[in-house]
Amino acid sequence: MKTEVTFEGAMRSVTLQLEDELFAIEAESVREILDLMPITRVPNASSFAGGLVNVRGSVVPLVDFRIIFGMERRDLSMDTRVVVIEIDVDGDTLIAALLADKVHDVTDIESASIEAAPKVGMRWPAELIRGIGHYNDEFIVIPDMGRIFSTHGLSGQAHI
Repeated sequence: MKTEVTFEGAMRSVTLQLEDELFAIEAESVREILDLMPITRVPNASSFAGGLVNVRGSVVPLVDFRIIFGMERRDLSMDTRVVVIEIDVDGDTLIAALLADKVHDVTDIESASIEAAPKVGMRWPAELIRGIGHYNDEFIVIPDMGRIFSTHGLSGQAHI
């Protein structure tokens, strides 16, 4: 069943990997992709955003999507990247950094190939998924970034 998830023709996306799952984030929300950098852990912070990184002189919360999507934490590797994003959350602009096991490329995902996330049989909370696309004969998860950040209490933080 096709969904109401629509994009003008195609969704320009940055594709990244967490474990063996492929995710797509709208390219227009990605400010930059950085090599791993020093992470300052924040005592008593949530496991979702338990660290801070310095991005060009600004303090930015570091978010671990593994926690949201029920994956185990993994040791950081040479392929680990920090994806700095800028998104609108509840009317505020939020800058955050995401940990990715690997960043693949920038690609277009045709809107006709994007479907609603099934309500059952998924390993991720369906309400946090904007859609499931098809890319190179694989499924690709399109997270609902606004909902993820507003649900997990990061709205109104890290304005740079």
